[in-house]
Amino acid sequence: MLVIRSAAFNVCFMLLTLLFSLLIILFRPFGFSASWVWAKVWSKATFFLLRILCGIRIVIEGREHFPDHACVVVAKHQSAAETIAMPILVPPYTWVLKRELFYIPFFGWALALMGAIGIRRGSPRKAIKQVIKRGSDMLGKNRWVVIFPEGTRAAVGATGNYQPGGVILAQKAGAGILPMAHNAGALWPKRGFIKKPGTITFRFLPYIPAEEVSSTRRVELMVRLEKDIEAATRELGG
Repeated sequence: MLVIRSAAFNVCFMLLTLLFSLLIILFRPFGFSASWVWAKVWSKATFFLLRILCGIRIVIEGREHFPDHACVVVAKHQSAAETIAMPILVPPYTWVLKRELFYIPFFGWALALMGAIGIRRGSPRKAIKQVIKRGSDMLGKNRWVVIFPEGTRAAVGATGNYQPGGVILAQKAGAGILPMAHNAGALWPKRGFIKKPGTITFRFLPYIPAEEVSSTRRVELMVRLEKDIEAATRELGG
């Protein structure tokens, strides 16, 4: 039964993604906000399908930690679920992601038009410069920036290689950092076809203000973020 439900979800998800990618592209000439509406609807529709077809519900914790201005969200990366959920989790934002995603027809084009920061992972120095420049511009426009420091999805119980891009951006731009943990990989595994019923919890950890970010050594901040995010992820079962 799980196979049938998961297959039905996958088909519906692909159709939804195609439809809403087209809507985002078509509405982009009318401004970012006009397209952002469809990104949120896509996210909500996907999780509605997950609940109906796969028995997956979501819980969001830690919204009280949100600042009243744009910041850098440093998030655990385990699944496709957290990327899909992001439009309903945080205010309008831009992603830092691998540039190859832009080449996916319609979906990738929509990402590019929405201002996602596509980096070449084979060129670390160029990637950091691009993240600092584009990310600072976005933060200056009160657009949040979401980055997955591991760069790629980690299996449940595993810790990827945390990269300093998010911390460097926050320090250079004078922005704060909002860490996020979750257990999405336990229900929607990395490269997993089967979606298991249960609850995905997205937990935002205490906000690190810009003043604290700028006054803390980069290495210390990286160690702290990895420790806190991984501990919360394990606590949630991720």
